[in-house]
Amino acid sequence: MKVYQTKEIRNIALVGGAKTGKTILAETMLLEGGVINRRGSIEDKNTVSDYREIELERQNSIYSTVLYAEFAGKKINIIDCPGFDDFVGEVIAALKVADTAVMVMNAQNGVEVGAEISWRNATKANIPVVFAINHLEHENSNFDETIRQMKQSFGGGVMICQYPVNEGLGFDSVIDLLQMKMYKFDASGNTQVLDIPANHKDKADEMYAAMVEELAANDEELMEKFFENGSLSEEEISRGLKLGLINRGIFPVFCINGKQNYGVNRLMQFIANTVPSPDEAPKAKTTDGKELACKTTDPACALVFKTSIEPHLGEISFFKVYSGEITEAMDMINGNNASKERLSQLFAVAGKNRQKVEKVVAGDIAATIKLKNVKTGHTLNAPKIADDQIEPISFPAPKISFAVKAKNNSEDEKLNSILSEMSKVDPTLVVVQSKELRQLILGGQGELHLNIQKWLIENTNKIGIDYLPPRIPYRETITKTAKSMYRHKKQSGGSGQFGEVHMMIEPYYEGMANQTEFPVRGSDTHELEWGGKLVFNSCIVGGAIDARFMPAILKGIMEKIEQGPLTGSYARDIVVNVYDGKMHPVDSNEISFKLAGRHAFKDAFKNAGPKILEPIYEVEVILPEDKFGDVMTDLQGRRASIMGMDSEGNYKKIIARVPLAEMNRYSTALSSITSGRAMYSLKFAEYMQVPPDVQTALLKAYEEQEAED
Repeated sequence: MKVYQTKEIRNIALVGGAKTGKTILAETMLLEGGVINRRGSIEDKNTVSDYREIELERQNSIYSTVLYAEFAGKKINIIDCPGFDDFVGEVIAALKVADTAVMVMNAQNGVEVGAEISWRNATKANIPVVFAINHLEHENSNFDETIRQMKQSFGGGVMICQYPVNEGLGFDSVIDLLQMKMYKFDASGNTQVLDIPANHKDKADEMYAAMVEELAANDEELMEKFFENGSLSEEEISRGLKLGLINRGIFPVFCINGKQNYGVNRLMQFIANTVPSPDEAPKAKTTDGKELACKTTDPACALVFKTSIEPHLGEISFFKVYSGEITEAMDMINGNNASKERLSQLFAVAGKNRQKVEKVVAGDIAATIKLKNVKTGHTLNAPKIADDQIEPISFPAPKISFAVKAKNNSEDEKLNSILSEMSKVDPTLVVVQSKELRQLILGGQGELHLNIQKWLIENTNKIGIDYLPPRIPYRETITKTAKSMYRHKKQSGGSGQFGEVHMMIEPYYEGMANQTEFPVRGSDTHELEWGGKLVFNSCIVGGAIDARFMPAILKGIMEKIEQGPLTGSYARDIVVNVYDGKMHPVDSNEISFKLAGRHAFKDAFKNAGPKILEPIYEVEVILPEDKFGDVMTDLQGRRASIMGMDSEGNYKKIIARVPLAEMNRYSTALSSITSGRAMYSLKFAEYMQVPPDVQTALLKAYEEQEAED
């Protein structure tokens, strides 16, 4: 393969809902670009894009696939993205490195939830969007209604560049307003370029005039020429299109039948000739605000946007070069961890097919293998700019979590290793071995997302696993002062054990003064790793307890704080005053005072108005207006406090605070209520006291569990 220069490169991401035809469009683009000489199909399970076992099994994309086509002297890098929102991490990473999103629409269904979500992600990425309306050959297709819905959902910038002459069964022709010609297709993939028929001339002229006026509105100079001449030249129209795309003022619409290769060549012509090249796209920035100019003369800098693990090959890192040139066997520095990496081989990639290349220039996308210490989101630099880091890919936090356990306990360690590898490939999978919950927690974007991982573990790695509800990380604290005394005494021949501790505990709050009932001789404040504080005051007078035993008392208290007296959850925000006790000249030792301190703390805690605190999360839901009431009712049934409501485009936004305990399987419930048309995010807000009835239920459940154990 020749080395394509920056101006000759186009980077596009195929996005849109499931079953819109993205993968078949990609397949046809590869045929037109000479990468393959025969198209595969979803039904025959032989497409270049969907080649992984799970994708063949389900017949839909799970991962994004990096592809390329050589067309009209250009290299078009194509990233075919999955349509289900559960795999949104693949889409976000693709949009990070693409310079244009091609959104595929299903003419039978209009604007579906997948299109709405893709639009939001493309808007957030601030990249141009080109629409390709597919499935126009079906009897239920409705181009005009699809356009109406698109303008309602995506705004007035939706601009028809082509419209179908005979949509539905028998569809084979479109009017191209940019060329003012009719394109007629046949079953062999051939295209005739004809004059517009007389019965379409008036409509085409009217739509052309409206299109030219809209293009002119995107640039003052073009607007002046439009007013002066009443129209624009072909060159000026092309310029207006490019300007409109770059500033996201225009979103061109093309008509295709991806399965039969109708209109795909024309769409690729538009991509090759009009969509921005990498050096025309907005400049990437580093974390310290430096802009990367996408010049081959600058030091090399690249972002790893995807990691894949392939059988017999190992780890593959996909990257986009943002500046400079990368050559085979080049040494680079990882800007995120300073490790030195040699890119021993470089590949242009089309699915599982790889073609070696000697050099990759600014703006291009390629892959390499067997890097030592590189993850998705890491920046690779020439040694001159070793510390640079491109702004990271912003992956969403998990929306749903399960505790995961191997059916066979002996395979737990192997399961941990497998999940670690899976999270390398998919950064939206978050794996945490929770010391607090004593569970291995797997977080993801939805039940489908996590069920796919379960399938992979059980079918690829041959390990049976169970998903369990994760425990809730409650906290325990006190609301009033209480005293207690505990004597630990044990005699079993020889030296025995003896330690007696008197303590008073009280609630901690910021800025509080020491109690005055007992003199404070020494004080230590401990910042607890799970939040909150423990203040340990020594109030001993007259040597009732030797100072050397005070650390043992504190150790006993800390053990009980790590497994609170009420539910076994972490305790926090407590002041402990040890004010008296007794020792034995022979039998007193550290273990005696540790146990005495632990039991004294436990007894005092239960008499100090103990309360359970629960984690509260801030939940932001973006939803269609017609589902507002249903979503509000569901949230209120989850003990939500509504903090605010707003509008976001054609959508409503609800901001609420909801106990984590009430968010179990919320993604599934929200999808059911809104037919998959809503999105939500959540982040930790604070700990709050649980209602009395909830506390009673939690105490009872813990007591029953303790009795069983």
